[in-house]
Amino acid sequence: MLHHISLGVSDIERSAAFYDAVLQPLGYVRVWEDLRPGEAGQAVGYGVPGGGDKLALKHVSERQRSPGPGFHLAVAAPDRNAVALFHAAALANGGSDNGRPGLRPDYGEHYYAAFIVDPDGHHLEAVLNSAE
Repeated sequence: MLHHISLGVSDIERSAAFYDAVLQPLGYVRVWEDLRPGEAGQAVGYGVPGGGDKLALKHVSERQRSPGPGFHLAVAAPDRNAVALFHAAALANGGSDNGRPGLRPDYGEHYYAAFIVDPDGHHLEAVLNSAE
């Protein structure tokens, strides 16, 4: 149903470095960029190597605000190790913990996830929902 989603960020270079680090363990890379330091309207896009973007980051004014409680972006992980690496990369690159890697039996028998908050306050989850 969804083609892609865009998130507003206050510092495109900081956010691009953050998302490069946290999405890499999940198998996603920067597939395009429009970076022009000091100019408005900068953006980067992420997806599978050789594919189109599924997530875009767009630079907006310092007044940007992340969506409120109830919104989060869940990203598919290939395995449990990738979930752990996503979480560790987030903490090492300016994100904060919002749920350590582990099983979430309330969501399903095999639901393994980690939750973080990016430097702009966007809530993200890496999830694997299958028996390994």
